[in-house]
Amino acid sequence: MEIVVSIIAIALMIIGAFGIIFVKKPLDKIIMFSILDAGFFLAVVLFRYLDVALFAALAGPLSTVVFILSIVKIKEIREKKLLNGDVNG
Repeated sequence: MEIVVSIIAIALMIIGAFGIIFVKKPLDKIIMFSILDAGFFLAVVLFRYLDVALFAALAGPLSTVVFILSIVKIKEIREKKLLNGDVNG
Protein backbone atom coordinates (compact mmCIF):
# COMPACT_ATOMS: atom_id res chain seq x y z
CA MET A 1 0.00 0.00 0.00
CA GLU A 2 2.84 2.41 0.80
CA ILE A 3 4.36 1.83 -2.62
CA VAL A 4 1.15 2.93 -4.34
CA VAL A 5 0.91 6.05 -2.20
CA SER A 6 4.56 6.92 -2.81
CA ILE A 7 4.05 6.54 -6.58
CA ILE A 8 1.05 8.89 -6.38
CA ALA A 9 3.11 11.42 -4.39
CA ILE A 10 5.98 11.29 -6.88
CA ALA A 11 3.55 11.60 -9.81
CA LEU A 12 1.93 14.68 -8.24
CA MET A 13 5.30 16.32 -7.67
CA ILE A 14 6.47 15.61 -11.23
CA ILE A 15 3.21 16.83 -12.79
CA GLY A 16 3.32 19.97 -10.68
CA ALA A 17 6.98 20.68 -11.51
CA PHE A 18 6.54 20.24 -15.24
CA GLY A 19 3.33 22.26 -15.11
CA ILE A 20 5.10 25.15 -13.41
CA ILE A 21 7.82 25.07 -16.06
CA PHE A 22 5.70 24.73 -19.20
CA VAL A 23 2.39 26.50 -18.40
CA LYS A 24 2.24 30.13 -19.55
CA LYS A 25 -0.57 31.69 -17.50
CA PRO A 26 0.37 32.81 -13.96
CA LEU A 27 -2.80 31.54 -12.31
CA ASP A 28 -2.32 28.13 -13.92
CA LYS A 29 1.18 28.11 -12.46
CA ILE A 30 -0.35 28.61 -9.01
CA ILE A 31 -2.62 25.61 -9.60
CA MET A 32 0.40 23.55 -10.63
CA PHE A 33 2.26 24.75 -7.54
CA SER A 34 -0.66 23.52 -5.42
CA ILE A 35 -0.45 20.11 -7.12
CA LEU A 36 3.30 19.98 -6.44
CA ASP A 37 2.65 21.02 -2.83
CA ALA A 38 0.06 18.25 -2.41
CA GLY A 39 2.56 15.65 -3.64
CA PHE A 40 5.25 17.01 -1.33
CA PHE A 41 2.87 16.99 1.63
CA LEU A 42 1.85 13.41 0.85
CA ALA A 43 5.48 12.29 0.66
CA VAL A 44 6.34 14.01 3.94
CA VAL A 45 3.42 12.33 5.72
CA LEU A 46 4.30 9.00 4.13
CA PHE A 47 7.82 9.18 5.60
CA ARG A 48 6.30 10.11 8.99
CA TYR A 49 7.90 13.55 9.36
CA LEU A 50 4.80 14.93 11.02
CA ASP A 51 6.45 18.09 12.36
CA VAL A 52 7.55 19.01 8.83
CA ALA A 53 4.07 18.12 7.57
CA LEU A 54 2.56 20.52 10.10
CA PHE A 55 4.84 23.31 8.91
CA ALA A 56 4.09 22.50 5.25
CA ALA A 57 0.37 22.55 5.97
CA LEU A 58 0.69 26.01 7.51
CA ALA A 59 3.18 27.48 5.02
CA GLY A 60 1.53 26.16 1.85
CA PRO A 61 -1.55 28.38 1.84
CA LEU A 62 0.52 31.39 2.93
CA SER A 63 2.94 30.98 0.05
CA THR A 64 0.01 30.63 -2.37
CA VAL A 65 -1.45 33.90 -1.13
CA VAL A 66 1.94 35.60 -1.55
CA PHE A 67 2.16 34.26 -5.13
CA ILE A 68 -1.31 35.59 -5.95
CA LEU A 69 -0.52 39.01 -4.48
CA SER A 70 2.74 39.21 -6.43
CA ILE A 71 0.98 38.31 -9.69
CA VAL A 72 -1.59 41.05 -9.10
CA LYS A 73 1.15 43.59 -8.33
CA ILE A 74 3.20 42.66 -11.41
CA LYS A 75 0.09 42.99 -13.57
CA GLU A 76 -0.58 46.47 -12.14
CA ILE A 77 3.03 47.56 -12.78
CA ARG A 78 2.90 46.33 -16.38
CA GLU A 79 -0.39 48.14 -17.02
CA LYS A 80 1.06 51.39 -15.62
CA LYS A 81 4.12 51.07 -17.84
CA LEU A 82 1.94 50.52 -20.90
CA LEU A 83 -0.14 53.59 -20.06
CA ASN A 84 2.99 55.73 -19.64
CA GLY A 85 4.37 54.50 -22.96
CA ASP A 86 7.38 52.73 -21.50
CA VAL A 87 7.62 49.67 -23.74
CA ASN A 88 11.17 48.60 -22.83
CA GLY A 89 10.78 48.13 -19.07
